[in-house]
Amino acid sequence: MTQGKTLWLKIFSACGIAAPIEAFTCIFLAILLYPQFSWTDNALSDLGIVEGATSTLFNTGLILGGILTSMFGLALFALLEKKTLGRIGAVLFILDAAALTAIGIFPENARPMHFYASLAFFTLCPIAMFLVGSSFLLSGKARKGTFTLLPAVFAAAVWIAQFSIRYVPQVAIPETLSALSASAWSMLLGFKMLKESATQHHTMEPDR
Repeated sequence: MTQGKTLWLKIFSACGIAAPIEAFTCIFLAILLYPQFSWTDNALSDLGIVEGATSTLFNTGLILGGILTSMFGLALFALLEKKTLGRIGAVLFILDAAALTAIGIFPENARPMHFYASLAFFTLCPIAMFLVGSSFLLSGKARKGTFTLLPAVFAAAVWIAQFSIRYVPQVAIPETLSALSASAWSMLLGFKMLKESATQHHTMEPDR
């Protein structure tokens, strides 16, 4: 791997850490600015149509978060080079990131685009992670595979439970739980990829 490729791989891997931090910081700041928000009676997207700083923070946070996530997806695609199943998963993950950006571009009152973007985001995420995790397992990387599959199952399970038994009136809680599980995976995998790319860079350096 060339030094240039190693550098961009490190930067894009770091985006897997930065994206959840940036997005959730903006989301929670938007919630703080809107005391009427209810975890049980609202969707997170309700914040995107509140006038003023609340909607600006929320929508901008999702747009930037989606862009950063797509960059991490590119690093994931490079990591899974020559692994067809994993690369399909990485492509779906990049599309999932594009859907996250679209949620911010098309807020809740921009129908039906907002609905389609939200549906794509919460559907593609566990599918992409399942494919990536399966690819890790097939490559003999049991720890990475298990760590990827578990949050994928959890992200899907919170929605299956919501549609089956409707444990909360609205969807802010399942949205948050699903996104947090994917975010934890993104951050830890991004950190591991960052360390691995740094190790590869050091092995390329000539002896001094």
